[in-house]
Amino acid sequence: MRQPGDWMQLPTDERILEILESGLLLSPQVVAKNIGKSRSHVSRRLSVLLEYGLVTRVERGYYEITDLGEQYLAGEVDAETLEPTED
Repeated sequence: MRQPGDWMQLPTDERILEILESGLLLSPQVVAKNIGKSRSHVSRRLSVLLEYGLVTRVERGYYEITDLGEQYLAGEVDAETLEPTED
C-alpha cells in the first residue's frame, strides 16, 4: 500500500509517477495530455517530485522516474519520511 506524504498532491502526483513508470523520457506536455491536466500544473508538480527525489530531469524538458519513485509506487517507501533536497 502506498504511503503518500502531506506534501503530495493526490491523485496527480501518483498519476505522473505511473506514467513515467513506462520507462520513457517524457515532457510535462506529454504527461499532462495523458493524465488530463494542464502542462503548467504538471510542470509544477514535476518540480516538487524532483525536489523529493522521485523523478529526475534527464535533460531540459524531459523527466524519468527514479528508483526511489518506483519504490514509492510499489509501496516500499513512505513519502512522509522524505526530505526535499536543497539546490
